[in-house]
Amino acid sequence: MTQPTSSPTSDSFRHLLTNTDRFIVAVELETSRGLAMEESSSRALSLARRLAGSNPVDLICITDNPGGNPHIRPEVLGYELLARGQEVVINFSCKDYNRNGVESRLWSLGSLGFDNVLALTGDYPITGHAGGPQPVFDIDSVGLLEVMRHMNGGLEVPSRRAGGDPYTLRQTSFFPGVAINPYKSVESELLPQFFKLGLKLRTGGEWAVTQIGYDSRKLDELKKYAAANGMDIPMLGSVFVLNAPAARMFNRNGIPGVTVSDDLLHLAEKHARSEDRGRAFFEEFAAKQIAVLRGIGYRGVYLSGRLPLSRIRRVLEIETSFGADDWHDFAKEIQYQKPGEFNYYERDPGTGLCSDQVNHRYLESKTDRALKRSRRSVPLAYKAGRAAHNLVFDRGALGFGAARWAYERVGNRSRTGKLMHFAEQAVKIPAFGCQDCGDCSLPDIAYMCPESQCVKNQRNGPCGGSHDGICEIGDKRCIWVKAYERTKAYGEEDGMLDRPVVFKNGALRGSSAWANAFLGRDHNAQEHARDEAGAPTSSDARRSAESTD
Repeated sequence: MTQPTSSPTSDSFRHLLTNTDRFIVAVELETSRGLAMEESSSRALSLARRLAGSNPVDLICITDNPGGNPHIRPEVLGYELLARGQEVVINFSCKDYNRNGVESRLWSLGSLGFDNVLALTGDYPITGHAGGPQPVFDIDSVGLLEVMRHMNGGLEVPSRRAGGDPYTLRQTSFFPGVAINPYKSVESELLPQFFKLGLKLRTGGEWAVTQIGYDSRKLDELKKYAAANGMDIPMLGSVFVLNAPAARMFNRNGIPGVTVSDDLLHLAEKHARSEDRGRAFFEEFAAKQIAVLRGIGYRGVYLSGRLPLSRIRRVLEIETSFGADDWHDFAKEIQYQKPGEFNYYERDPGTGLCSDQVNHRYLESKTDRALKRSRRSVPLAYKAGRAAHNLVFDRGALGFGAARWAYERVGNRSRTGKLMHFAEQAVKIPAFGCQDCGDCSLPDIAYMCPESQCVKNQRNGPCGGSHDGICEIGDKRCIWVKAYERTKAYGEEDGMLDRPVVFKNGALRGSSAWANAFLGRDHNAQEHARDEAGAPTSSDARRSAESTD
């Protein structure tokens, strides 16, 4: 297959981010449902053609089944743009593919010349033909990054011949990006987002895009936290050009992870009653957000909102008309938080943004006295799980060797092996809601089962779709919010994602997770191998950075 002609190296997204200080303008293009020649799709393609090469648009980012709805794949529209020399980012969502489908699609993207990939877990699918579709979520955005990392290094594939040596496939050149949601209202949501960003970067993420939001202080907070923790990579800030219907939808959490406060909603509805339905106000509001991004130090803007080229240009023209220091006033103006919203850093009274001082109430919550009080409310199941892990399941525990000896002598199919598996389920089902996956992540998520307690089965940290600590689907608290609270009570929350990427082995379903753990068949065996090799963790990196300060 012949790849489209690539844009010159000096104009590539990778080059612009890594070798220049240019402020990047990225525009999101949303695909639609139906054939590419249908009216809705042809409009999107027509806009894409007008955007291609349009000054000052640097990058076109194409959505992947947004909102969990079935749309045309982004590469259908993106292929023609590549042929025109336009830089394209493919938004890649994991919700609709198992790991084989993920790898297959990545090979297709690499073959077509798509190197820029934004790794996303994806919204929970809602609509589909003849009812709600079964979500996949075999791997998440972190797993997708790990697959791309291995493909970039030359993926090693087992031989098809029995006993044959593995062979290495040709290297890809993916330039992976990640998403981060800094607009979280509670501590137990916000900090796990930051921790997951660290895991994504350790797994190969090279640039980041924020979720949609309307709070300059949160944007500043993300930049400060990233710089302080060795995660200061190029970031683009999302700016969605509002209108009243979108504001109402965001206000009621109609798009997972996107929030519009009541105050901002009232402002949007007020201006929507004007003669132009608020168009001039919303364009200037978006321009002010872009000015804030530039002033804070973001590398670019990710502009969305289904905008025609004329409005995109208008927003950008307004932004360039501002004075160099106007963004300071805009930053104070655009701070739409909920009452009592958590911030990691104290507010700087001069700028209205973040100071260098960590939130004093957060620091007080980490004192020994406060942590002891917190432990009183920790569920018994977590305490029992910790005790069992320390006594038996940890590789350095006294009971680990004895348990391994026992399972080595008992086959899974023997009567004794079946009885041991039955005993395991008799403990884990009532205590943890175990689904008998055979590759247990209870120790990874504060002794909660992702199979039964997370609709997306997230094993590598939280998705970005929760709100106020509540899952985007249903009315239950996010499993990772609870995991943060449990681990913080023991002063261990900073390390909750300080580990290798978890891939659940689907081949183990229905087998004994205890046997698999003791005999080195589950994902924990990979973690042990990494520890034996002395691979650094983010804690090691932080300590190294502190020693050079």
